[in-house]
Amino acid sequence: MSSNISNLQHFRKNKKQKTKRIELGQVDFTLFIVVLFLIAFGIIMIYSSSAYYSRIRFGDEMYFFKRQLQWSIIGIGVMLFFANFDYHKLGRFSLLAYIVSLTFLVLVLVIGEEINGAKRWINLGPLGGFQPSELTKLCIILFMSYIVSKGTNNLKKYSAFIKYLIFVFPPIILVALQNLSTAIVVACIPIAILFVASPKVWHFMTLAFPAIIGGVVFVSLFAYRMTRFEIWRNPWSDPQGGGFQTIQSLYAIGSGGLFGKGLGQSMQKMGFIPEAHNDIIFSIVAEELGLFGAIALIIVFLVLIWRCMVIAHRAKDLFGALLTVGVMTQIAIQVIINIAVVTNSIPPTGMPLPFISYGGSSLLFLLIEIGIVLNVSKQMKKARA
Repeated sequence: MSSNISNLQHFRKNKKQKTKRIELGQVDFTLFIVVLFLIAFGIIMIYSSSAYYSRIRFGDEMYFFKRQLQWSIIGIGVMLFFANFDYHKLGRFSLLAYIVSLTFLVLVLVIGEEINGAKRWINLGPLGGFQPSELTKLCIILFMSYIVSKGTNNLKKYSAFIKYLIFVFPPIILVALQNLSTAIVVACIPIAILFVASPKVWHFMTLAFPAIIGGVVFVSLFAYRMTRFEIWRNPWSDPQGGGFQTIQSLYAIGSGGLFGKGLGQSMQKMGFIPEAHNDIIFSIVAEELGLFGAIALIIVFLVLIWRCMVIAHRAKDLFGALLTVGVMTQIAIQVIINIAVVTNSIPPTGMPLPFISYGGSSLLFLLIEIGIVLNVSKQMKKARA
């Protein structure tokens, strides 16, 4: 009798453990589906916005479509790998990742390929171009999440808070030399991570004034950035030069109306908007799918950000929560900057729309980050009833 009771208790214990493993072993399905939708939508819009340009330049209207499709397949495979790779093991590589990212940021200034007046790419031959700033975002998320999660008690001291920020100054400065908008994203990531982990709100208040002064000084050092402010204030002051892309983007958004001209029916992509498949692609979305389609895409991004917030809140530990917050911050800031530039709400600058704009390295590193977040979701705590 006692033997049967013991076996029954053992069975119930094993069943409970098995059930727990199942509950903790499921990725966030909503996030996964949203990301797949954004990838598919991005591929469709890249084909729609680049077909004319690709046919003129390369004699193949599917040139950019095929390249983005290849990177999407590779990226999804990498995402699935990291979704099943314990994120805790990534912590031991955080310092190495930080050093590697700094190395590439220095290399791109020395051997980088200059495009449109800026060295942002390292040519990898048959593999295409590699943008070190995309790697830097991932490395900063990993490095800051790890060191902050290991030293949360020190964050009560202002001196320790500043020491953490010192680590991010070198990559921010190196990125800002060529791309100020990307530097803003890189700067926002550690700020968000520290804000979540730090109990001292006044620490962040002390950063506002120096950040504003530093930003103004840095912008004023480069004449072309001051010119962009003038173009932002009045694009029609130089309609055939600096204001051309902004004006054409606004024409595209305005002509789309409520429901758009129809997929593939954009007129502005016919040479009016240069390289419409890149950073300015949101204007083609608005022209072809209208206000309805543009708002629907924004809602999809909001769902993605919401799921990241849920995952961060239920994460198994602080490290997982901070990783998720870092990824969420990067995506949110990039979406805000991209749409703000396209609608001329802020001065023009280069910023890809996550998952939608053309770019292999951008998509690959984004999917690595999403894979890490999915792994965090696999290990997150059970939701409260």
